[in-house]
Amino acid sequence: MMLTMGMLERYVLKRTMGALVGALAVLSAMVMLIAFVDIARNVGTRADASFLRLLYLTILQAPATILVLAPFIFLFGTMWAFVELNRRSELIAMRAAGISAWRFIMPAAASSFVIGLLTITLLNPLTTAMTAKFETERDRTMNGYLKEAPKGTWLRQGDDKTQIVIRARARELVDGSVRLRGVSLFVYTLNAKGVMDFTRRIEANEARLEPGFWRLSGVREATPGAGAIRSDSLSIPSNLDDRTASERFNTPQAVALWRLPATIQRTADAGFSAVPFKLRLQQDLATPLLFAAMSVLAAAFSLRLMRLGGLAMLAGSGVALGFGFFFFNELCSTLGRADVLAPFVAAWTPPTVALLVGFTLLCYTEDG
Repeated sequence: MMLTMGMLERYVLKRTMGALVGALAVLSAMVMLIAFVDIARNVGTRADASFLRLLYLTILQAPATILVLAPFIFLFGTMWAFVELNRRSELIAMRAAGISAWRFIMPAAASSFVIGLLTITLLNPLTTAMTAKFETERDRTMNGYLKEAPKGTWLRQGDDKTQIVIRARARELVDGSVRLRGVSLFVYTLNAKGVMDFTRRIEANEARLEPGFWRLSGVREATPGAGAIRSDSLSIPSNLDDRTASERFNTPQAVALWRLPATIQRTADAGFSAVPFKLRLQQDLATPLLFAAMSVLAAAFSLRLMRLGGLAMLAGSGVALGFGFFFFNELCSTLGRADVLAPFVAAWTPPTVALLVGFTLLCYTEDG
């Protein structure tokens, strides 16, 4: 009996994995096509980029989008697998043999959880590296078009005695080194009362980050109550390195899971909000539960027997609920980034709610 049950569970798992691969292939093709069109419109029309260059940028960008839409892979894939089992009357045979729905749903949920673990440990670093590479290559392809930002680029550095706020009109990476243009540096020094006082402002045409210092060119320096002093070049000590400074430019999606705690600490120490990075960390940790919840939810909407009718409507309701869950997840993420919800609450609430809804429906269907 145990051998039979083991074979049955392996069969259901095999069918589920096949459906997940099919859903992944369909979703990946759609994402690649949409991403290529978007990049061709935003980059290709503004820069001299070849087809192969646009395809390269698409390959770099697409994995991050696929990872965001991965819950739909588990929703549609698992639903596809169980609807097929239902259509072939295999679920009827399982239920007639006295097998509980919990027994053949758990392999799908457990495998989804394991895939979630592999995603955050193996795929996440690869995807974030590709996202960071995409942002760099896009800027390089645009030849400065994207470097001009309406609000400029802001950095902050310093220690217990001195703080420097840096604003730049444009930024770029040259051979892995950070270069800023149209730079303003606001220098604050700790006074005897323990308060940071503004001491000087430095304007520069360009600032390039070297090991241990900023190299400024085309400098104009002013202090309160004194005139401006001009110089061709000036060096300002810095505790930033190229990777640390580049992380300030990147989105949280471009920072790997293992680097997020250190990035959060450095961002907080620099006086900037680390909420987006905290939210990203919690969302990554919640990924295995999210994948398992979507599988349970999909299976729960696919168990109605064909002979009772209404399976198509029930499956359609599951798809609609999946889209509703996606928007709920995005709403929680938005509230988390706005610091309305704590990052932990914003990240873990959607998968927990989805899992509870799935378990509730399963209890209603299986146990009455």
